[in-house]
Amino acid sequence: MPLFRQVVLAAIIAWSAGAAAQAYPNKPIRWIIPYTPGGLTDNVTRLVTQKIQEQNGWNIVIDNRPGANSILGAGLAAKATPDGSTVLTVIAAHAANATLYAGKLPYDPVKSFAPVSLAAIAPLILTANNNFPPKDVKELIAYAKANPGKISYGSSGVGAAAHLATELLKQTSGLDMVHVPYKGTAPALQDLMGGNIQILVDVPSTLMPHVRGGKIKALGMFSAKRIAGAPEVPTLAEAGGPPLESSTWVLFLAPAGTPREIVNRLAAETAKALAAGDLKKRLETMGLEPVANTPEQAGKFLEDEVAKWSKVITVAGVKAEQ
Repeated sequence: MPLFRQVVLAAIIAWSAGAAAQAYPNKPIRWIIPYTPGGLTDNVTRLVTQKIQEQNGWNIVIDNRPGANSILGAGLAAKATPDGSTVLTVIAAHAANATLYAGKLPYDPVKSFAPVSLAAIAPLILTANNNFPPKDVKELIAYAKANPGKISYGSSGVGAAAHLATELLKQTSGLDMVHVPYKGTAPALQDLMGGNIQILVDVPSTLMPHVRGGKIKALGMFSAKRIAGAPEVPTLAEAGGPPLESSTWVLFLAPAGTPREIVNRLAAETAKALAAGDLKKRLETMGLEPVANTPEQAGKFLEDEVAKWSKVITVAGVKAEQ
């Protein structure tokens, strides 16, 4: 092909892509949440998408598709037409699934998607029942070492961020504690308050009301600094433990092959929404840190999380629930 024709063709393609991005979206956006309504993932997604709709008048339809530890919903998104009409919300379990279900997933957790933006991070909080002797992380580590295998910790399920964060603490500090998985946080919290388990890690929005109500006690936050939603809780390092950071998070993905211009537009609109003062304050009161980064940064973050939890899962010998 002559050079002139190549240049003209490239210009036409570039113009077409730009025009498509400007016209986007020309139909409703199906936003898949692979969890039930009402949880942290659902609430954050709805708050952000509502703000995006207010900004642009876009028609965004939330589609809750729970099942198989988020695999069902992610699989639907991975197979969707990559034209910007489908977006997926994922959390830390998506990164853990890459190792827990290696070779068994109907998609690749990284390669099957085009990263859009990391919307928010929720550092996890370490809590204990009120009758548990240790008052901070330093005392917890000393007590656990003096009583190997006698401390039980709960989680919302095998492979959940809370489960893996506690395993990370065990591995880092050389502790022997027994994992008791539950079907969700609610029953684990009930057993914590009832004294059936001693330790529970989860998100501040779920646990802090019970800490402030005097029903459980906070030992430390898995964060580099104290968070706005719970400034009275020290970080793990401040409480005498290792300087660990662990969180659940909310990340937006599109199917692989979605035009870069559309991915960039979605990322820009997400950033604009999260910069709004009312939404930012709302998320912070929920114990979340708004982020809003670029597609490249979001992709790097996801790859790092997959690698981080792969190591923890492998060392701990965690197996997916059947």
